[in-house]
Amino acid sequence: MKSIQEIRAEFQAAAVTELDALCAVYIEDERKGVQALIGKAKKQRERLEAERARTEKMKAYEYQYEHLGYVCGIDEAGRGPLAGPVVAGAVILPKDCGLLYLNDSKQLSEKKREELYDVIMENAVSVGVGFASPARIDEINILQATYEAMREAVSKLTVRPQILLNDAVTIPGMEIPQVPIIKGDAKSISIAAASIIAKVTRDRLMREYDKIMPEYGFASHKGYGAASHIEAIRKYGPSPIHRTTFIKNFIT
Repeated sequence: MKSIQEIRAEFQAAAVTELDALCAVYIEDERKGVQALIGKAKKQRERLEAERARTEKMKAYEYQYEHLGYVCGIDEAGRGPLAGPVVAGAVILPKDCGLLYLNDSKQLSEKKREELYDVIMENAVSVGVGFASPARIDEINILQATYEAMREAVSKLTVRPQILLNDAVTIPGMEIPQVPIIKGDAKSISIAAASIIAKVTRDRLMREYDKIMPEYGFASHKGYGAASHIEAIRKYGPSPIHRTTFIKNFIT
């Protein structure tokens, strides 16, 4: 008879999809340790099925429009910060997309976003990223700069989408039909994927800025209006990546 430690190693090495078969092998083993492993495995399977069901619900818009051709999700990161660019992501996922755990990037841990970024880049039909600099934001305002970044993201796609699913907005100057979806990053896997791409791209950029200007703490707050950030602006003055129109109340 195998030891519980050996059986535990089998469960740990097994893929989630293999757990049912493994449970069947040891179901008659009455040792508490083995039964505990089986119970844990069943919960893993239940969580996986729940995630599959959640993801399936997030494909409703993709199913609705897939007959048109390529469906592209669009979202942005960085409309609210005091510093750094606004970044837009445009993502076309394959029709048979089996990716799980896609969600509004704000609902995911930084580690999970980084993992999903790599998975999206590997599996997507195409990904485009657009930027609007702090100077451009000051020049034309944050909303227009966001639209500009979104248009750039779409222009960088390697294939032309037939429909755009946008998080809440309708982008001016686009010939491609658009569907604005309120809280779209929690309702569409394509928009969720775009949200993750935009957020991870921007966070990485802010960490690079932190290496050049560590006194502002960009790596921790990513340019948002944290108390420590506002204090640094007052102490050191604005940096080259601060949005002048956003920080006028904090500088004299």
